[in-house]
Amino acid sequence: MALGLTIAIIAIIAVIAFIFIYYFNRFVVLGNRIKNSLAQIDVQLRKRADLVPSLVKVVKAYAKHESKIMEQVTKARSEMLKSTNVQSKVKAGDKLQDALKSIFAIAENYPQLKANENYLHLQQELSAIEDKVAYARQYYNDSVLDLENASQKFPGVLFFKLYGRESKEYLKIPEASRAMPKIDL
Repeated sequence: MALGLTIAIIAIIAVIAFIFIYYFNRFVVLGNRIKNSLAQIDVQLRKRADLVPSLVKVVKAYAKHESKIMEQVTKARSEMLKSTNVQSKVKAGDKLQDALKSIFAIAENYPQLKANENYLHLQQELSAIEDKVAYARQYYNDSVLDLENASQKFPGVLFFKLYGRESKEYLKIPEASRAMPKIDL
């Protein structure tokens, strides 16, 4: 009888230890996934910023009198590179993306520029990077969702608080991007 009771107590302790270890490891994995996805966003934003000087150089050759727009793009790139955390880099990256739209609008007025091989290559690369940034943001938000689900379900909610973990915020699109575009007919 005593041996059976001892085995039952050891089994209960082992199950409890397993549960503690499982939830600790689960929250570590989810936290690391979020850190990784933020790092991927950072990498893509940096790649985009690295392409900007080449794009500005190509466009400047065709549109010399558009210096104000070139300065805006250069300033937006500089702000992104100076950002210290991913949240501020994402904001600065959005500003850079808006500034790049101005450059692409300039290109519409210069058929020779639109046909330039270097310009087309840079435009394709930027487009591919934008897709990667969007995917990385989605992956980050999916990872945050996984963490939120694990931390709000029972018994995960108990372990989440016990281990002193913190919730993460979703990356959101800027309010200006949410507005419905006006279409004049």
